[in-house]
Amino acid sequence: MDPGTVSAIAAPASGPGLVRDLRLVARQLRYEQLAFWRNRTGALFTVGFSVIFLLLLSASGANQRSNVIGNLKIVQYYTPGFAAYGVMSACYNNLGIVLVVRRETGLLKRLRLSPIPTWVLFGAILASNAVIALVQVALLLLIGRFAFGVVLPDQWAALLLALLVGVVCFSALGVAISTVVPSQDSAGPIISLSFFVLLFLSGLWFPLKAGSSLAKISNYFPVHHLIVAFFAPFESKLGASPWAWGDLGTVAIWGAIATIIAVRRFAWEPRRH
Repeated sequence: MDPGTVSAIAAPASGPGLVRDLRLVARQLRYEQLAFWRNRTGALFTVGFSVIFLLLLSASGANQRSNVIGNLKIVQYYTPGFAAYGVMSACYNNLGIVLVVRRETGLLKRLRLSPIPTWVLFGAILASNAVIALVQVALLLLIGRFAFGVVLPDQWAALLLALLVGVVCFSALGVAISTVVPSQDSAGPIISLSFFVLLFLSGLWFPLKAGSSLAKISNYFPVHHLIVAFFAPFESKLGASPWAWGDLGTVAIWGAIATIIAVRRFAWEPRRH
């Protein structure tokens, strides 16, 4: 951050304190977004991964129907699934790795010493990953609708609630997992491996047979429940509810546990070995 920007932020702002704080968050959020999108390779893999997989999996059999998912089109199953993946990827995988890298390179420590309030810095980081998640969800819905004719939900409020719960929960999980990663070099392998193992168990790539061992295992983790919560508003079966309250409750419990771990273990300074 350049000295002029620091001086502008440090200068007392006129108006109510809340308005001033929101301006600080918005300004820092802009810097976070600029840093993310300027790293074109990282942005491409973060945002484009879910889009590419949706295109590949759906293009090979978009109009085929499966009895496992209630005789729905395959693309109707993958679109909400990868929308949930976009939220989890940005708020867990990307956030966790970013926090470890910034901590171990000393950037978090230096930023904490700046005139910007600590909560503004951290809030901007979380908000930036939420924006990335929203971009992915919007892209996937647009592609699904206009490229494959996916039927979008009638109850958008149910989808927005699942999106909000997912962003909050997996942001907390991303912060929590960053606290147990010992070094910058191990951040990518540890966080990505745990993420993709849980994805495999969640039913993202293929529907899980009810009552199977894999389905029983996946019920213990929030990844599967968030996918189900995203899928519920798209469900076109007669009488099906778009509100997956039980699944959202499980995701929220995981978020609460992760928040406790994150608050207790989070550190701004690099770990010395």
